[in-house]
Amino acid sequence: MAQKPSIPKGTRDFSPEEMAKRNYIFDTIRSVYKVYGFREIETPAMENLSTLMGKYGEEGDKLLFRILNSGNALKGVNRDEIHDMDPAHFANLVCDRGLRYDLTVPFARFVVQHKNDLTFPFKRFQIQPVWRADRPQKGRYREFFQCDADVIGSDSLLHEVELVQIIDEVFTRLNIRVAILLNNRKLLTAIGRHFGIEQITDLTVAIDKLDKIGWEGVKAELLTKGLREGIIDALAPVITLEGSIPEKVAVLKELFGEDEVGKKGLEEVSFIFDTLGLVPLNNEVRLDLSLARGLDYYTGTIFEVKALDTQIGSITGGGRYDDLTGVFGEKGMSGVGISFGADRIFDVLNTLDLYPKGITSTTKVMFVNFGDQEVRKIIPILSELRNKGIVAELYPDNAKLKKQMSYADSLHIPYVAFVGEEEMQSGTVTLKDMSSGAQVTLSGDEIVARLSD
Repeated sequence: MAQKPSIPKGTRDFSPEEMAKRNYIFDTIRSVYKVYGFREIETPAMENLSTLMGKYGEEGDKLLFRILNSGNALKGVNRDEIHDMDPAHFANLVCDRGLRYDLTVPFARFVVQHKNDLTFPFKRFQIQPVWRADRPQKGRYREFFQCDADVIGSDSLLHEVELVQIIDEVFTRLNIRVAILLNNRKLLTAIGRHFGIEQITDLTVAIDKLDKIGWEGVKAELLTKGLREGIIDALAPVITLEGSIPEKVAVLKELFGEDEVGKKGLEEVSFIFDTLGLVPLNNEVRLDLSLARGLDYYTGTIFEVKALDTQIGSITGGGRYDDLTGVFGEKGMSGVGISFGADRIFDVLNTLDLYPKGITSTTKVMFVNFGDQEVRKIIPILSELRNKGIVAELYPDNAKLKKQMSYADSLHIPYVAFVGEEEMQSGTVTLKDMSSGAQVTLSGDEIVARLSD
C-alpha cells in the first residue's frame, strides 16, 4: 500500500483561495512600505551557520534548522565517538549551513557584504519565509513568512516614529484593531541595575514569556537564575506599572535617579511619544514595561503588536539594534526595524472574517463551450477582454451545460457568457449575472464595456 502523502509538522499548504487572501496581506504591507520610501530586496533561504549562530541568544540557536553537508557529511568525523557525542556538537561537525531564522541577521550580512553599493541610510523591506525548529501550536509554525522593514545607517528616532505610523496604517487598511506596545531596552537595563540584576538577559528572557507563563512562571525562572525572592517581588510592580505615559515616566525617573542609561531610555521614549502626538493614529500606542523581546541584539526601542479582538500572540515585532553589523566587521552602524507576522495576520483575518468581498474571485467571466465553431467565435472576444485586463476563461470541453455551470458556480465566477447557434447568427453574446440570474444580449464591444465597469 502506498504511503499517504503528508507535510512536515508546523508547515502548511495553501489553496488558491488562501493564496488570494495571503497576497492581499502581502500587497497591503508592500504598498505601505513603498509609500514610506522602503525598497525591496531578497536573500537566500539558507545562510552559512557562521552567519546565524550566536545572533539570537542560546534559546534562539537551539531553534535553527541545520542543513546536512552534501556529499560524505561524515568525512573526518570519528564514527566511534558519534553515539557519545553531544547532539549540538555533532550537528556543528556535519552542518555548515542553516535555514534563516529571521530576515534581520541576513539583512545585516547583506549590508556589510554590499555596503559599497548602498546609499545610507538604507531603507529596505523584505517579504520571505523563515524557519524555526519550534514546537508547532496555534499561531506558531516552523515555516512562516515575515514582512520586514529596516532602516540602517542612522540613529535618528524619527525612524521609530515612522515605523509606528507604518504599523498603524497597515492594520487600519486590514481593518484589524490592535494595541501597539513600545518599550526600551535601556529602561530594562536600568531597572535590572536598580534591583541588582547583573545579567540583563536573565531578566529579558524571563519576562518575554510573561504572556505565556504568567508572573508566577517568570518568578520561578528568575529564581533559577539566582535572584532572591524579595528582589523579584519588588520588581513585579515596576514591570507591570500602569498609568499614562507621563505618569510612568515620572515613576521611572524617580526610580533611576542619576543612572545615565535609564535617563537616556526615558529621553528616547518621551521623544517618540511626543512626536507621535503630532499625527493622527487609529490604534492605541502604549508604553509596556513588561515588553522585552527575547532576542539579544536589541539595544533601544522595542515594538510588539497584539490583536485586540482575538487571542493569538504577537502579530508584529521589532526594535532598535545599535551594532548588529559589528559581528560582520562593520562597527557602529545603527539600525531599527519591524516585522509583520503574515501567517498570524492571516489567522486573525480568517478568525474575524475581515477580508474584502470578492477577494478570492479571480475569473470575472466564463464562456460556455458549445463546440468548435462557437469556440472560434469566442477566442477573439476572449483575447480582447484579456487585453483590457479582464480575467476571462473558456470552459475547455464541450461538456453538458450543467457541468459547465457547476464549474462556474463552484469558483464563484460572477458572469457566464453564451455563444450558441442564435448568437452565432446575430453576432452577439448572451451574458448571465450569476448572482441575480439576469441575462442580457450584447455585441462583442458591448460585453467588453460592460465587464470593464
